[in-house]
Amino acid sequence: RIYRDELDKEDNLARGKKPLSETTWISWLCSLRGNEFFVEIPEEYITDEFNIFGLSSQVPYYDYALETLLEVPRETASDLTPEQQDMIESAAEMLYGLIHARYILTPQGLNAMRDKFCTATFGRCPRVYCAGFPLLPVGESDIHGTGSVKVYCCRCDDIYFPEFVGHGCLDGAYFGTSFPHVFLENFPEYHGSKASKIYTPKIFGFKLFSSKKLKSIENTKENHENSNKGNNNNNNNS
Repeated sequence: RIYRDELDKEDNLARGKKPLSETTWISWLCSLRGNEFFVEIPEEYITDEFNIFGLSSQVPYYDYALETLLEVPRETASDLTPEQQDMIESAAEMLYGLIHARYILTPQGLNAMRDKFCTATFGRCPRVYCAGFPLLPVGESDIHGTGSVKVYCCRCDDIYFPEFVGHGCLDGAYFGTSFPHVFLENFPEYHGSKASKIYTPKIFGFKLFSSKKLKSIENTKENHENSNKGNNNNNNNS
């Protein structure tokens, strides 16, 4: 679920039930603390069956979850137990997340995510030599429940945990493995130059050999010694 125990008590109370106002369920969900990575999906996108094809087999209580997203009046709501209501709410959040992963690959979704990228909503790269370059959300898997969302830096080509713990509790499948790369293909101006500078460890101004370099030196020395032994044996035989 997107509900998280790490968030403070006041925020958790606000998550208990959608406020009775003109705010839509989707707007309410996206406004919750920790859900800042989400963009709002237009209702017409969700009602297009092509866009949600195949999700009914992945989401429990699918019909109820879809009705929750679209705020369709439910005649049987009074027959549901509080536990069932919670499960439906959780399923609705999961369904929204999986639809979200598809929507952000569309032109409209990419533009919405661009606005967040430009304001560094997804955070900035913690690597010193990337100079605070804005990050993009990415999943390590497209399968729900496999792992949490990470953030990708196109300057150093690496991924990191989000700075705010609440963002790290979002499922990676809600953004997918392809999003940042599709985003940069569509907006190459945001790609940024590669961070070529690499930190060099030193002691009193002298560079330290890395373990790989030391191993390479040892292998070269060993090969040289073996070669000399072979030459000596050949000389003795002759």
